[in-house]
Amino acid sequence: MKITAIETVPYAIPYTKPLRFASGEVHTAEHVLVRVHTDEGLTGVADAPPRPFTYGETQASVTGVIEKIFAPQLTGTNALAREQVHALLHRTVGNPAAKSAIDMALWDIAGQALGLNVSTLLGGWSDRMRVAHMLGFDAPERMTAEAERMRDTYGITVFKVKVGRRPARLDLDVCRALREVLGAEAELYVDGNRGWTASESAAALRELDGLGITLAEELCPADDVLGRRRLVRQSPVPFVADESATTPAEVTRSLLDGAATAISIKTARTGFTHSQRVLFQCEGLGAEVVMGNQIDGQLGTVCTVVFGAAHASSSRRAGELSNFLDMSGDLLTEPISITDGTLAVPDGPGLGVAIDPEKLGRYRQDR
Repeated sequence: MKITAIETVPYAIPYTKPLRFASGEVHTAEHVLVRVHTDEGLTGVADAPPRPFTYGETQASVTGVIEKIFAPQLTGTNALAREQVHALLHRTVGNPAAKSAIDMALWDIAGQALGLNVSTLLGGWSDRMRVAHMLGFDAPERMTAEAERMRDTYGITVFKVKVGRRPARLDLDVCRALREVLGAEAELYVDGNRGWTASESAAALRELDGLGITLAEELCPADDVLGRRRLVRQSPVPFVADESATTPAEVTRSLLDGAATAISIKTARTGFTHSQRVLFQCEGLGAEVVMGNQIDGQLGTVCTVVFGAAHASSSRRAGELSNFLDMSGDLLTEPISITDGTLAVPDGPGLGVAIDPEKLGRYRQDR
């Protein structure tokens, strides 16, 4: 089965409210739908969410590198020969979202060809995951109100709280307010997006320790090598590397150098193939993982739950699977839904989803 074409469709869907955090803010999902076509009539789909403030990609760069470099290289290649595909993709540095979308679309094709869901192909551990909701910067009363709404409407009791503002008191007050409102049964963890220094982070962790925080993610830059290593040694909870560990090699260095004790896996930047390699590295080194969120729409969220539910170690913690709820629209024919704090893997072969042409026509930017 040969690849005959790779199609890119840039589209834009506004968020109902912006998500703000230490390294930037997002008002509109300016993503790229990637379709890989084959000579047997099967088409795989995936979403590429550019994040210029984290990885340097833009909507234009994703479409450009796929159309001008990757598509000409991959046309005629066996769609099931992923190692050959990745060898060709590896000739070009960077571009993680573009490469990952192609990888996941190829897994979608493989699942369709075999009549099996991709989650089954990857491991088949479970058919669902618990959901964590990500809370962006806002006033304490608004953040607690959003958390209560997520709990009462969707049964979500795990919350990732964006921190990293100055003064740190702003974020510490939010965490205290969330604990008071949500009670002891809610799980809270924090993500600084490199917003604090190592010393600021250490002071914040000391104050947060009494609130039962379960994880701390990227509180300070990994480039502050000695400060980060000292902070991680002092951390009372697993310290998560996210944007500082975006490749299998970076994951290994981060864990062995003492820059982290846990890893965030994001299928939007490592696809399914390299996400699995990252996961197995973490298992071998005894590091926990959490399935992260790239401020994904429903298609990207499906990819996350498909991967996370496939393995015991990636489904142990709640996955960040709910921020599609903040989008004003989406592309799927059958929308996904969160029930009792969990999200199920869609039924059906491949990813188990289809793109609604009318919805895509409404949001696409190339016509």
